Amino acid sequence: MLKLKSSPKSICKVEGFVQRIATKYEISENRYPDILISLTEAVCNAIVHGNGSNEDKIVDVTMEKKAQGISFRVSDQGRGFDPSNVPDPTTTEALECCGGRGVHIINQLSDKVKYLNNGRTVEMFFTLDS
Repeated sequence: MLKLKSSPKSICKVEGFVQRIATKYEISENRYPDILISLTEAVCNAIVHGNGSNEDKIVDVTMEKKAQGISFRVSDQGRGFDPSNVPDPTTTEALECCGGRGVHIINQLSDKVKYLNNGRTVEMFFTLDS
């Protein structure tokens, strides 16, 4: 488990967390970047959008090893959001916008994504090589 203050400075702690898990569970070089990028995006979204970069609020990151892979949950203390209302960042109008791609990236790199607690928690599942 990882508890982070809602500060952009906290994002750098994600890499060490993922590295420890990758070593422990022998995560392949093919899956490692998907996990690291997805988890970093989810933590960044939780800090900035969920908790409004309010350092009094915490982002919780948990991991669970499952039979076919590994699952991560990132939870914030914000008001939540509806992931179906997130604009598509691949449209012509959105291509030149800065930001707004985190949810899309997470959906593309994860094998399964669920939003819980009114959007305050994102669960990402990654299959692992056997």
